[in-house]
Amino acid sequence: MGFGSAGLTFFNPVARSLIEAGASDEVKEKTLTKLIADLQDEDWDTELDSLQLFLDDPAIVRAFANNGITWEDQ
Repeated sequence: MGFGSAGLTFFNPVARSLIEAGASDEVKEKTLTKLIADLQDEDWDTELDSLQLFLDDPAIVRAFANNGITWEDQ
């Protein structure tokens, strides 16, 4: 069984906080690339749910892509 709550508990709040704080694209991408990798190591299995929420943020989309996660409609 995967780590389905990782997005709600960890990823989404961190991503939203970075956006609200006005973090640069570089900071968002670097921070979230590492977070995504760590969550994947814990068997995160709802990555696409989180990615879908942030499709309008290119830095976050790149962070997912850096970990092999892409949105097919893009």
